[in-house]
Amino acid sequence: MEGVASSHPLIDAAALRRLGELGFLEGEPLTVLRRGPGGVEPIAVQIGDTQFALRMLEAQCIEVRPV
Repeated sequence: MEGVASSHPLIDAAALRRLGELGFLEGEPLTVLRRGPGGVEPIAVQIGDTQFALRMLEAQCIEVRPV
């Protein structure tokens, strides 16, 4: 993962900080497991041994580099 950032008005610094506290940190490997019905939200991702379900708004804040 490259990092977490957003210019969206509904995502504030506290929300970005919370994603970091959950483990969404630069350099951490992230795997997209699946998407919700219709290919949209929630998006299931995994970091380490932990799985998360993210809303599209949160997922759009996560910058990734495919490997």
